[in-house]
Amino acid sequence: MSVLQLVLCVVSLTVLLSWSAAGHVALRANLTHIDNAHGYTKHDLLRRMVARTRARVNKRWTPPRAHPSGGATLTASASRDEDKPNSEYLIHFGVGTPRPQHVALTLDTSSDLIWTQCGCSVCFDQPFPVLDSATSGTQRGVSCFDPICTRGGLPFSGCTLKDNLCFYAYSYPGNSVTTGKIYEDTFTFQALGASDEVTAVPNLRFGCGMYNKGKFESDESGIAGFGRGPMSLPSQLKASRFSHCFTTIGESKSSPVFLGTPANLEAQATGPFQSTLFVPSPDGPNISLYYLSLKGVTVGRTRLPFDASTFALRGDGSGGTIIDSGTGITTFPRAVFEELQDEFVRQVPLPVFDALVDDSEVLCFSTSSTTKAKTKAPAMPKLILHLEGADWDLPEQNYVLPFDQDFGTGMCVVISSSGDSDITIIGNYQQQNMHMEYDLESNKLGFVRARCDKL
Repeated sequence: MSVLQLVLCVVSLTVLLSWSAAGHVALRANLTHIDNAHGYTKHDLLRRMVARTRARVNKRWTPPRAHPSGGATLTASASRDEDKPNSEYLIHFGVGTPRPQHVALTLDTSSDLIWTQCGCSVCFDQPFPVLDSATSGTQRGVSCFDPICTRGGLPFSGCTLKDNLCFYAYSYPGNSVTTGKIYEDTFTFQALGASDEVTAVPNLRFGCGMYNKGKFESDESGIAGFGRGPMSLPSQLKASRFSHCFTTIGESKSSPVFLGTPANLEAQATGPFQSTLFVPSPDGPNISLYYLSLKGVTVGRTRLPFDASTFALRGDGSGGTIIDSGTGITTFPRAVFEELQDEFVRQVPLPVFDALVDDSEVLCFSTSSTTKAKTKAPAMPKLILHLEGADWDLPEQNYVLPFDQDFGTGMCVVISSSGDSDITIIGNYQQQNMHMEYDLESNKLGFVRARCDKL
């Protein structure tokens, strides 16, 4: 069922599943990728993913570089419309009663705040009406003396002058910022296992973004934080787990996200279930991130010459390996990335395409000669991430992107460099058609290959 149909059917439903504080969370929402159903070629998709990934890594995890003269720091600026460091997958649900209003928020596992544009003084364009909180019968402002405002993990909060409501300011990579008031209202999700029923969850806190400036995508109305902090959506739902299953990027199919459901990861599974423990997050700005213990990387028959210390979180909070829904493609520290590319070149008997994706470092091979000779291109080497307790053998379609353009045919290895950063990020391209479960109670990540479009 489409999001608009979901919102419209609320009026005609004879049964509304009420939320029970004593019950277990069992919610589902649909996700859409910002590049789906736009008719992009595979070359365009790769170019856009690379640009967004580079912008996100540069703005969020790359340390400032000193100016050669010793003065001000150097910063990278995004030059294209697709350099949106915050946007990848959008989660759709309704806010308010009696007629829930549609919101489309970027699902971000590396932040906490839920917010949508509302009562705008400065807002970016969005393709549907901005939330009108005044029309909801269950909306109320949250006091600035409420613990969620004083101890809820907001980087900046305070009291509004007129009504003592909680005022917030929250920033993102690329000098993007939202400011506004914290409100409380009812959120409406699709009921688990029922396409024509919904579940209403009262008293959820979110930011009513009144001043929103920066690199936001025109398809979204805000951001839904899925991080570890108290204001994230899983935390407010008291969900012991959540999971998502991303369908193939570039197709028009939506992807499911399950909140708090004891998800049956074997449903529509096409491989064995594996799990790995999360690593404790450091104090400071990265406390909400989901860190993993990566022990090494194998390309084909060769394990790269880097041990676990290369990918480990350091005492000062630098380095580490995270899994992040908001980053497009997996990135490695430069030394690892260069060795990985060299190993692919050694093992793949094809000529290299130079600078296929603008000035990016993505490695691409030409298959034009095999196409002309009507022979099959050679198989690509396996790519395996060795996690603590699990070897993630990536399906080829999760790291190889074939293309057929006017200038030739080929295959690209969809892996990027972290640039000047030493962090490793497992991006969402590598998570396609994988059911990923964040088990917060057991502090582990579970994953299995799956037919995501069948869930």
